[in-house]
Amino acid sequence: VTTFKMPEEFGSVLDKQVIGPTTENLVKSDFPVQSFKPKVQIAFQALPGQCPRKIEVERRRRLYLTFDIAQLLASKGIDSDQLMPRHHNPDNMPTIEEKKDPVFPIYLPLKIFDNDGYDCRTPEEWISLGLEPGSHDRKPVPGKALLPTDDVLGHEDPKSQKLIYKWIDVGVLDYDKETELYLVHKTDKNGLVRDEEGRPVLNGGITPQG
Repeated sequence: VTTFKMPEEFGSVLDKQVIGPTTENLVKSDFPVQSFKPKVQIAFQALPGQCPRKIEVERRRRLYLTFDIAQLLASKGIDSDQLMPRHHNPDNMPTIEEKKDPVFPIYLPLKIFDNDGYDCRTPEEWISLGLEPGSHDRKPVPGKALLPTDDVLGHEDPKSQKLIYKWIDVGVLDYDKETELYLVHKTDKNGLVRDEEGRPVLNGGITPQG
């Protein structure tokens, strides 16, 4: 009689024995699962014949994933790049023949038109979606932000005529009540929110060193 010996790389042995497709989520993400779930006003206990809460949540999650804010704005004739005010030279203003839009430049910031009356969550509730049960770290929350494609020039002069603004996938790290602004971090090519050393950005980007 001999004793059973477990292979040293037992995990790799099991991986090789996988047959057919798997239901396991193999996509790596720095966002919590609950941060993708929409908010629904449905009772947790459904009556016979009514749609269960979990099914409605999944239906809306898939529906919302099909929406693209850039495409939605474009369908209404709105150019996202033109939403940000820029510096204008009064001596070099476009004429009516050069453009169909009014010759007056865009100078009002977007925050003037901001209306949170229809938001389904408060800023604090959005940020709290980064908290996972049993964890002391707060992960970023997925979002879209209208940001310049050139990070360096965007920080130096956000109103530069040379900048191009696009809707970019970001991780929402924190919210400032005084300025009413969110702190965001661009995702990398893999959709992850990482710092310069490749580590996940947690707790609003605050590290033990500050």
